[in-house]
Amino acid sequence: MTTYEYDIAVVGAGTSGCYAAATAANAGLDVVIIERKDAEEAGHIACGDALKGADAFPEAIPKSKIEPSFTNTDVDHGRFEIPSHDTVLEIPVPGELAVIDRLKYGKLLIEGAEESGVEFHYDTVVQDVTQADDGTVTGVTGKSNGEAVEYDAEVVIDGGGSLSLLQDKVDFDGTTFDTNVQYSQFCSAYREIVEVEEDVEWDDALVFKPTKRAAGYLWYFPRTSTTINAGLGFQMNEEPMQMIEDLKEDLKDREEFENGEVTDKLGAALPTRRVYDSAVAPGYMAVGDAAAHVNPTTGGGIAGAAYAGKYAAEQAVEAIEAGDVSEDALWHYNERVMDHFGSRYAGLDVYNILSTAVDIDDLMGLLAALPGEKLAEALYTGKTSMGPLLAARTAVDSFGYWRQILDFYKVKQLAEKLINHYERYPSTPAALEAWQRQRDELMDEIYETTGAEPKY
Repeated sequence: MTTYEYDIAVVGAGTSGCYAAATAANAGLDVVIIERKDAEEAGHIACGDALKGADAFPEAIPKSKIEPSFTNTDVDHGRFEIPSHDTVLEIPVPGELAVIDRLKYGKLLIEGAEESGVEFHYDTVVQDVTQADDGTVTGVTGKSNGEAVEYDAEVVIDGGGSLSLLQDKVDFDGTTFDTNVQYSQFCSAYREIVEVEEDVEWDDALVFKPTKRAAGYLWYFPRTSTTINAGLGFQMNEEPMQMIEDLKEDLKDREEFENGEVTDKLGAALPTRRVYDSAVAPGYMAVGDAAAHVNPTTGGGIAGAAYAGKYAAEQAVEAIEAGDVSEDALWHYNERVMDHFGSRYAGLDVYNILSTAVDIDDLMGLLAALPGEKLAEALYTGKTSMGPLLAARTAVDSFGYWRQILDFYKVKQLAEKLINHYERYPSTPAALEAWQRQRDELMDEIYETTGAEPKY
């Protein structure tokens, strides 16, 4: 067995892993990224390609480095197609938005991390973790080109993606690391890159469309006016969908895809749940999809993953320099995540919960009735408000859906209460249990109001 020693071992060369590694390497630490794919395939990840928050990235790999992968920066709104109500709802998307070439983006990330001094070990499959007698994670083991390898590290950063294998291997007994994680809290997705013959008329929009079942959704995101990321996903708490066939069926019904050529196919799982209550254990941190750092209503996770990588690495550097990689020493990472986007995503998760308890026709009617700008606020901030004139106009336009709208605003108020609670996230691991109890009481009220089955 070959043994390597590093200050930090990062598992996975995705967004969060590359930003974590580059941040730590820039601080002078010895860092390795362990990637299961080979050098040619690394960076090829299934993604919707839509990047929300394209205006800001951590400086470890600056925006200027990855900007050549931004293929469409003219997108400024979402286009919700609601066939059951013969309606197309257009809502503004706040902030800077871009559609990217995900493979090119992934390659530029890796290049940026290498320029920071990060070492990459490709073709290396991590199979297990090593832990000291006190439970501290001290490294990982695996195979590289068929040979056994071991990595000793002061801190392991898990960027291994949704339902990471490492979390099945670490003994989290006695830690605060979130183990309330189930496959039903995730979404299974599949996407194709389709080249079409003529420019699509909606190349300035992200197109969303419901499937025939409430658990599913379709998307069409224009990388360019003739290169479209077309995908479908479904919530894993529902019966599986025939994703490839269902997507092909919808593509056939769209004139703009006639004679389209599929150039790439890929599937993945992504979290559609709140961020982990705690993503740290002694010597161990989880980032990006491995800690559910994804907007649960849109699936967007690139910008959040980049900052999660930065925050995790900065805390790991501080802990290593102090000679203390305990849970307490790593805890501030959790606080920074909650402060930046974790509380907002928890509020947005409430709308995801609501969707599981609403009839698909009622849900589409509700979407068609609500003002677009208010839906945008709800989808991207978790909070929204209405003045009296706008509320009156909505009441007139939404005749027949008043009960659903009343339920929506009850849920909105609960989502805001939940966000306010998350903004009081504890500053020490010892206070987490009491905070969780209060949060769970709010969740019980949310389940009762929505009629949804408990998600956690």
